[in-house]
Amino acid sequence: METLHFRHSTKKPAAGSKPMAVIGVVASGNLEILLERVLPPDACEVAIETPIGGFGDVWEAVVADFVARAQPGGLRISINDGGARPDTVSLRLAQGARLMEA
Repeated sequence: METLHFRHSTKKPAAGSKPMAVIGVVASGNLEILLERVLPPDACEVAIETPIGGFGDVWEAVVADFVARAQPGGLRISINDGGARPDTVSLRLAQGARLMEA
């Protein structure tokens, strides 16, 4: 099991006011993401638990791309990975950000 942590600065807070959201299901080739609105509006933290080690650079790139696109300021994001591909991770992160807009 590998644990990764990333912290990013954002230009604006995540849209909406929903305090938390959960998206996805941990299963083979998928992941579960918990988003919580608990940080300052210009910060985003992502913690990842994955059974597949050695892909820290890929995770870092996917998370950085998401932060640049979504500007999820104020969110702490916890990912419980079940072996998801990068495109699935990007999809679930975008879905989670959308849920937080409610």
